[in-house]
Amino acid sequence: MNPKLKASAPVAIDPQDEVIHNLYLESVHLVERLHRRLLDVIKDEFDRQGRDDINAVQALLLFNIGSSELTAGELRSRGYYMGSNVSYNVKKLVELGFINHARSRIDRRSVRISLTDKGTDVAETVAKLYQRHVGSIHKVGGIGQDEFGQMNKLLQRLDRFWNDQILYRL
Repeated sequence: MNPKLKASAPVAIDPQDEVIHNLYLESVHLVERLHRRLLDVIKDEFDRQGRDDINAVQALLLFNIGSSELTAGELRSRGYYMGSNVSYNVKKLVELGFINHARSRIDRRSVRISLTDKGTDVAETVAKLYQRHVGSIHKVGGIGQDEFGQMNKLLQRLDRFWNDQILYRL
């Protein structure tokens, strides 16, 4: 044994901390899994329509752009595109004709992006998918207004907590 390393006594873990630890890890895994599942749901919708010209992350990007005109940085801050490179996908969507891009009149270094008609069609497909879900989630999923309100409030608090960890290096 390295003489510099001393054997330490087992640390007593507060049972309450252990419960919170397990619940926290479950929440983290659920957030990750839900995002992947959302992408699967979007992919399935486009597969049903026989569309293979766009992937789920790109469709979600187009939905989040909507009727706005913004920069890639603004788009990145609006959503979480797990495992994707926003700049690459924006470039690809421009090449495929889903996004218009133009240099900002105010700051020539900045590129503003907006949807083409083709991009708007994709965004509307995602919007219709979400609207179908709204029509059945209470009846089928058992999630109503109160549950969504509570869930959103808790997820916002978790988001603030994680943001504070980054900002204040807690």
